[in-house]
Amino acid sequence: MSRRVELAAAIPAVAAGQRLDQVLAELFPEYSRSRLQQWIRSGAVLVDGLPRKGKDRVLGGEQVAIAAELEEDTGVLAQDIALTIVYADHDLLVIDKPAGLVVHPAAGNPDGTLQNALLHYDPQLATVPRAGIVHRLDKDTSGLLVVARNLTAHQSLVAQLQARSVKREYLAVTWGLLVTGGTVDAPIGRHSTDRKRMAVTSFGKPAITHYRIEERFRAHTLVRVNLETGRTHQIRVHMAYIRHPLLGDPVYGGRPRPPAGMSAPARAAVQGFARQALHATRLSLRHPVSGEILEWHAPLPTDMVELIRALEDDVDAVE
Repeated sequence: MSRRVELAAAIPAVAAGQRLDQVLAELFPEYSRSRLQQWIRSGAVLVDGLPRKGKDRVLGGEQVAIAAELEEDTGVLAQDIALTIVYADHDLLVIDKPAGLVVHPAAGNPDGTLQNALLHYDPQLATVPRAGIVHRLDKDTSGLLVVARNLTAHQSLVAQLQARSVKREYLAVTWGLLVTGGTVDAPIGRHSTDRKRMAVTSFGKPAITHYRIEERFRAHTLVRVNLETGRTHQIRVHMAYIRHPLLGDPVYGGRPRPPAGMSAPARAAVQGFARQALHATRLSLRHPVSGEILEWHAPLPTDMVELIRALEDDVDAVE
């Protein structure tokens, strides 16, 4: 079973010098890199009207057009993995993803992912790019994630994400005491030496993060974060950039150093928290068919509730 796909985009100037296949993966993240490379090899991808190779370097400003047949994705196995489904209709699924669940299969995680679980829940998702997943959460970030159940919904959600009309709100625990809320407006791109990490760089893509204080503890702050853009690791990178990295973040947070005098239970909670303290708590978007604005909320998972309780008890002990 296959469906016709027609895509078009302009290659941004900041992509100058990058490989074509890398640029396409950034322009069309809803499609896997292997699928995009297959389309390039088959001649379905035209750059300024001409076929190119995946390794060719772009100049920036070129027009990309893709006209291809989207074959049913049979490369990802359906697996019976429990899902917490917050909402479901003919067009959408909203999932409350637990920490520890990878979204897409990749090197090191060939299966056991959200995509495997979705294909078991609804086999028809094999006809939708990446089983309908249009945005993702990091493996160790918990919370809300929307899935498109058909191509009409998929196209609508991708367009809404590109237009920045999908509202995503997070709760996070950071190191240090923030004085006030604020906005981080700093471009994010690949780290210059560690390609697995992201960083604030002048060569990155625009990235805007808004945050406000929910609660202060002895040496940490609970913040509510709203994304205006959706770059990889955006909240983690931006909070580290302003020197308030997320508690438990093994990549951007550094070694945990509880303050002197912290109670034993709070110290144990901080040092034992095994992931970045980040939860996608609210999601809002326009329904792709009815046009109705829908909104969902997901309460904090148990591990973050217990962490915050320990930090609150530590403050009470001081007072």
